[in-house]
Amino acid sequence: MITDATGKPFELADKSGIGGGCIHMTSRIRGEDGRTFFLKQNSADHITGFEAEALALEVMAKTDTIRVPQPIGCMLSGRQAILVMEYLSLGGRSGDWSEMGRQLARMHKQSGEAFGWDSDNFIGSTPQLNCWKDNWIEFYRDYRLRPQMEWARKRGLGLADGQALLDSLDGFFQYYSPQPSLLHGDLWSGNASFLQDGSPVIFDPAAYYGDRETDLGMTEMFGGFTSAFYDAYNSEWPIDPGYRVRKSLYILYHELNHYNLFGGGYGYQAESTISRLLKSLA
Repeated sequence: MITDATGKPFELADKSGIGGGCIHMTSRIRGEDGRTFFLKQNSADHITGFEAEALALEVMAKTDTIRVPQPIGCMLSGRQAILVMEYLSLGGRSGDWSEMGRQLARMHKQSGEAFGWDSDNFIGSTPQLNCWKDNWIEFYRDYRLRPQMEWARKRGLGLADGQALLDSLDGFFQYYSPQPSLLHGDLWSGNASFLQDGSPVIFDPAAYYGDRETDLGMTEMFGGFTSAFYDAYNSEWPIDPGYRVRKSLYILYHELNHYNLFGGGYGYQAESTISRLLKSLA
C-alpha cells in the first residue's frame, strides 16, 4: 500500500511499538530507504474508523492552516485494520502556543455550507452520528447531545434534567449565530503537540463542521492549553462573550461520551453540568 500511495517502492527494515494509545496499537516502521511511517492497528471492524480519520486528516491538511499528519492510506490485512500516516517526530508540550492558537483560528475560518459531515465517524471509540443541517441548534441537539444521553441512560445514568436542557438550547444562542467551522472535534491536550522546531501539530481528529466554540470548550475540559494559546486565538478571531457559558454546553458532550466509555465520575460531572446550565437560563 505504501508503494502504491507514494509511488516509491517500500521495503520494511524495522518496526517498533509506540506507547500512549488507549484504543489502537501504534508503531513506527522504517523502510530500507530510511523513510518512516506511523501505523495504527486494530481489529478489522475498525476499518471504517480509520477511513473516517484519514478523510478528516486530508480535509484538515488541505486548509494549509495547522499541521496534521498526512494520511497515506488504510488497508485490511487478515483480521487487522491498518491506518498508515506520515511519521512526525514530536517534541511534547514545549512549543509555540501562540502560533497554535492562531493556526487553529485560521482552520476554524474554513467554513462549510452547513453543519455536519458526509458520513458518521467516531469520538474515541463511540460512534459520532452525522448528517447535514442548516440549523446548528438542531444538529447539536439531535446528533450530539441526544444520542449520548440515550446511551448514558441505558448505562444507568438518570439525567433527570436532560430533556429540559435539550428543550432549552435556543436560550444559549439568543445573541450568537455560529458559522459552520471546520473542527478537529476532539481537541484535548493529548491530541495536540509540537514538532522539534516548536511548530504546532494536532492529530486524532473527530472532524465535522460545527460551532468553533466546541473545539475551544474541549481544550478546557482537561486543561493543558496555555493562556498564550487563547490570547492568540482571540486576537486572530475574537471569541464571543457568551462562550463563558456555552463552553459548558460543549464540554457536556464529552462528559457524556466519557461516561459512556469509562463510567465512573463522568456521569456525576455531566448531571452537574446540566443543572448548572439550566440555572444559567433561569
